[in-house]
Amino acid sequence: MKKYHLVYLACTVAVVGTGLGAAPASAGHLTHVVHPGQSIQKAVGAAAPGDTVLIAPGTYRESVTVTTPGLTLRGMGRGVVIQPAATKTAAKTAARTTGKSAGRATGKDAAKATDTCAAAGNGICVVGTKDRKLEDVTLASLTVTGFTRSGVYAVDTDRLTVRKVTAVKNGVWGIAQEASVRGVFRGNTARDNGDAGLFLANSITTEQGATDTGGTLVERNRLEGNRIGVTVRRLRNLTVAENHVTGNCAGVFVVGDENKPKAGAVTVAANRIVRNNKSCPKTARLDALQGSGIVMTGTEDTLVTQNVIRDNAGKSPLSGGVVLFKSFVGTTSERNRISDNELSGNLPADLVDQETAKANTFEANSCQISRPAGLC
Repeated sequence: MKKYHLVYLACTVAVVGTGLGAAPASAGHLTHVVHPGQSIQKAVGAAAPGDTVLIAPGTYRESVTVTTPGLTLRGMGRGVVIQPAATKTAAKTAARTTGKSAGRATGKDAAKATDTCAAAGNGICVVGTKDRKLEDVTLASLTVTGFTRSGVYAVDTDRLTVRKVTAVKNGVWGIAQEASVRGVFRGNTARDNGDAGLFLANSITTEQGATDTGGTLVERNRLEGNRIGVTVRRLRNLTVAENHVTGNCAGVFVVGDENKPKAGAVTVAANRIVRNNKSCPKTARLDALQGSGIVMTGTEDTLVTQNVIRDNAGKSPLSGGVVLFKSFVGTTSERNRISDNELSGNLPADLVDQETAKANTFEANSCQISRPAGLC
């Protein structure tokens, strides 16, 4: 097996040969080029902060863990496919080997993180720590598919960028992030994943109040055929805008609970949310889903505006165009504003407010049917 190649980002041959083009890099930053049959993780382990790992088209059977700040992991288009290792034994061996090779960047922690990522069933993991968030990592222009948990999973990151990534047929989430701030998720495709195409949360395992994301942005993604297109769970200060959401059991979920501070201060704007009529069975945490456009439960101070929400129809308690649903732990939604949306063909109604208190505002929406009547 040949070693991966090291070239300077400013090198004309490397830039022109890949057909990508790039701005001149800072002095000393390298591009590590990986070809089919070579190890992405080995190149990631050898990379220094600010370097780029550039992946040539082909299929790579491995999990990859990034623990180096400022690293860019970029494929030469969606023909770069990352899949699970062929066997569990091969996956464990690869994780141990490539983890050791990552010692230059992060020492023993990298080996442990690499092994954990693969063993948990994830494709690409971007991992910081509670005490020191991993900063300025970029993932771009590749496909990740077939993992039992997540295609991309990030924890404890700051300013993570995920763009033009295709996450298909992963067991739980397509692209997931927790305990992170100032992320940008732009131009991705998440399709046919077991739970949410895009999942963002404060903490997956710990009961705690909503956290401020510092302005995380989810925009211009295509989300289709998942259980839920986008889930925003126990977060504040986040924008979901200009996404195309179709063919899921539910389009967008903004979820809170009884913890303080309450989830909210989220903007859901200018999305196209149509025909999310796939049927998904009840789970331990959530009722059966079908025909839900936007669902808000246990949230406050959220703005839903200028969305096109059409033909989302079902018989679930959460079905409808925009649904305010009292949370399963009894937390009400308050001071949310639903305005200037275009709604039609949603059943049982375009606007559904199941809250008993009149604490939310519906204004200037173009719609036909509401429950209770008078919201249109």
